[in-house]
Amino acid sequence: MARPAKFDPDQILDAAAAVAAESGHKAVTITAIAARLGAPSGSIYHRYGSRDLLLAHLWVRTVRRFQEGFLQAIATQDLEQAIRLATAHTVRWSAAHPDEARLLLTQHVRNLSARWPDELGEELSRLNDATTRAMAELARRSDCDLERMVFALVDVPLAAVRRHLQAGEPIPDSAAEMAETAALALVLATCL
Repeated sequence: MARPAKFDPDQILDAAAAVAAESGHKAVTITAIAARLGAPSGSIYHRYGSRDLLLAHLWVRTVRRFQEGFLQAIATQDLEQAIRLATAHTVRWSAAHPDEARLLLTQHVRNLSARWPDELGEELSRLNDATTRAMAELARRSDCDLERMVFALVDVPLAAVRRHLQAGEPIPDSAAEMAETAALALVLATCL
């Protein structure tokens, strides 16, 4: 009978995210993750098989966690409220999950996917499909150009958190309100 795993997948991925946040993406090695957990490297290899596979799982998990709240916000029927909620979600999620937010901020799927295992290829290629559809639908509902909507709901809140995440400092509480105001002003100027 096999003994139960001492570390679950989320603990391993959390350790990988912390190593990446502290020392950069290149520092995420099986050895570094094992040291952070106090686990043997072999148990991590047994679970993931390779560093690239582990990083792919970390990326997918992080994107899905972020997208869950973003998609819920963007689906709000009241358009102004949807814009406010989606913008605030990015800022608040980043403040609550700085390690994961730094990972998303510094590593783009296009740069990473060439190294990731084929077994996740299809999942990675569809990872942003729901968000892309939701953004297009919100743009259509608000009679707004998609590029403007993406700028308002993606680029504006990222600007509100980027400098703080890169400096390793907390995101101020005022960042969500400032991002909401800027995004809503941008959309209201020509849409809705």
